[in-house]
Amino acid sequence: MLIIQGAVSLGLIFSLMAVGVYLTFRVLKMPDLSVEGSIILGAGMSARLISDSYIAIGNPFLVTLIAMLAGMLAGFTTGILHTKLKIPSILAGILTMVASYSIVIRIMGASNIALPPHGPWRVTTVFTFLQDAGLSRSLAVIVVSFVIVVVSCVLLYCFMGTEFGSAVRATGNNPQMVKAQGINTDWTVIVCLMLSNGLVALAGSLWAQQQGFASVDMGVGTIVVGLASVIIAEVIFRPRMFWTHLIAIVIGSIIYRFIIVLALDLPQRFGVDLLRPTDLRLVTAIIVTLALVQPLLRDKLKKLFRRKESPQC
Repeated sequence: MLIIQGAVSLGLIFSLMAVGVYLTFRVLKMPDLSVEGSIILGAGMSARLISDSYIAIGNPFLVTLIAMLAGMLAGFTTGILHTKLKIPSILAGILTMVASYSIVIRIMGASNIALPPHGPWRVTTVFTFLQDAGLSRSLAVIVVSFVIVVVSCVLLYCFMGTEFGSAVRATGNNPQMVKAQGINTDWTVIVCLMLSNGLVALAGSLWAQQQGFASVDMGVGTIVVGLASVIIAEVIFRPRMFWTHLIAIVIGSIIYRFIIVLALDLPQRFGVDLLRPTDLRLVTAIIVTLALVQPLLRDKLKKLFRRKESPQC
């Protein structure tokens, strides 16, 4: 039960990052690698503001909001580099990501910060008030994360339904048409990147508070995790509308976490040392590869069955 609760809680937290990745890769159709910097920016900012007795902010929800704003600033930086300075999107994202690592170390003052959830040195997080109300830590994480995910997705859906939100979506589909309508596509790209990285930083903030620590190495490979959740959602549910995409991505993120648990935990339960926790990124890469080639394999199988069913002359 604890393993299931852990998979659900992490799946909910990382679904925010997956939605952020979806905004750039699918809505904007722009590869943005700055998310790996934004997630540690959100985690490091939260850890410092919560743990440092000199600058600690009493309200953990305010700390989480500040971390989200820091991620939006990273997205704004990537957008300016790409749209105003004409740097290719991949390179702009890499530059922001590399800069974020140095900035996070400056903010944290060390390579990692502990956020003890129990004991005399316990820090106050967004999950603490439910723990004090009697819920276990894992259930508190699930409840708070679920509420934050729902609120974030509803606000994002409402924004995308506005005139400017429609322009953001149209920019990814046909930027030339959007420019012909007199819309400044530079700002639609910048706003979309800000929303994306803000959600990623929000996920990083919740992740640090859930894990009980923040480290500068937390962001390595997270973009693949987000892509895995998006691709799993698209392969299994095949959503057509924007709101169905949001729901599918949240569920896909939870499914991804269950796949990881099954791949890493089940073999050890049967005494088979097949995979180790250090193989997490390898398992993630395999999952993404299988999900990406699944449509190709499906089409080939359909053609094979059609050939078998067709009458031979």
